[in-house]
Amino acid sequence: MGWSRPWKGPRGGDGGKRSRGGGPGELAAPSSRRRSAGAPDPLPAFLAWCGRAGVELSPKVRLSREGAVAGYGMVATEELEAGEVLVTLPRTALLSQHTTSIQGLLREAQESLQSQSGWVPLLLALLHEYTASNSHWQPYFSLWQDFKNLDHPMFWPEEERTRLLQGTGIPEAVDKDLANIHLEYSSIILPFMESHPNIFDPKLHTLELYKQLVAFVMAYSFQEPLEEEDEDEKGPNPPMMVPVADILNHVANHNANLEYSPQCLRMVTTRPVGKGQEIFNTYGQMANWQLLHMYGFAEPYPGNTNDTADIQMVTVRKAALRRARSEAEQRLVSEQWDFLCQLEMVGEEGAFVLGWEEVLTEEELSTTLKVLCMSEEEFKECKEQDGWEDDSEEEENSTLSNEALARLKTPCKKLLYDSVLLTLESYGSDLKAEQDLLNNKEAYEKLSRREQQALHVRYGQKRILHQLLELVG
Repeated sequence: MGWSRPWKGPRGGDGGKRSRGGGPGELAAPSSRRRSAGAPDPLPAFLAWCGRAGVELSPKVRLSREGAVAGYGMVATEELEAGEVLVTLPRTALLSQHTTSIQGLLREAQESLQSQSGWVPLLLALLHEYTASNSHWQPYFSLWQDFKNLDHPMFWPEEERTRLLQGTGIPEAVDKDLANIHLEYSSIILPFMESHPNIFDPKLHTLELYKQLVAFVMAYSFQEPLEEEDEDEKGPNPPMMVPVADILNHVANHNANLEYSPQCLRMVTTRPVGKGQEIFNTYGQMANWQLLHMYGFAEPYPGNTNDTADIQMVTVRKAALRRARSEAEQRLVSEQWDFLCQLEMVGEEGAFVLGWEEVLTEEELSTTLKVLCMSEEEFKECKEQDGWEDDSEEEENSTLSNEALARLKTPCKKLLYDSVLLTLESYGSDLKAEQDLLNNKEAYEKLSRREQQALHVRYGQKRILHQLLELVG
């Protein structure tokens, strides 16, 4: 289990193949690769390093700030067909716990470096390589001369984070991240550094630097997918840094992805790319709140076709309890909730996830609505039957699409409607205020970058919730 990270983890957790496509005008990840005025461009030294490291860059592309939507990017210098290899990286060019100069130390200490996130060995490698003047990886790190430019919500003041992101789920995720970071640093990193004073210095390798490197791994690392036969037996592969591949910016409607083989990794086009066009990877099917939380940016509406909104599971319970008119009915709701917990359909910290076209947690939501809307007699019968044995196969296999939501029975619709209203109350502003701000170009441009990114997150979530109100109202 990692930080409070969304489903796919670092880039490439799904091979970069699961995107439903998006629309034009999407914004990509604002990069932290900014250099101060007058400083030399680190790109030539990095490209020279790539040559020494055996990284093969296609002659049909260039790495550049020009033509990229944010920071550095990869741009086509000629027409590209689908399936063309853009860059080939030998595994020795990847920065991981297995390629760092302290790999032997990390291997010897692997038992003591186990953690909730699973990232500690890579983070120790980064702490060392980033600060060692003779590090093989210095030209790579020079692209990120100042990690302070990472602008994840974990670096925002708590007051600003709460004010701008209340109701989105991000403040709660950040609180968990920060607690995990402090715990890992104090209980694992510090003792390891103290055991190796010739390599580490807590005055140099500080908690603040560790936090910046966690954000760096969040935003720029890749995670190799497991082979299908290993999925049930092994935990996820540890993250790793993949030079060049991590320069590609993200949109939902991407045109390249990363492919893995035993000897090397290849970035390959997934469709034709015109001369002068930017080449985009995807970080997986990610909602705006996940993008802002992990990568420090969000896609403006309607660009992110993978956006979602959450209804906390306990909010549906709260709506059901409010509807109960007597103590007996409240007791029934409590019993029904306990039954749903036993079925592992709900939990105190869980959420129902709504997409633009369907409910992504359809089984959990349909079962919850069904049980909480049962009369005492129906509930007793359901328990005696041990669940849904008598349900038709057609009902079992149907997805909870927008059309299916509109066909829900009236009590289920009412419970869902009330749950959406309660969810909307958790935000600090309403949809109309967000809409007015987005429609007023002058007012929007006066917002800080953080205010703009937070607005995109809130607006997308509220649009999905209001769409649901119309479907079940």
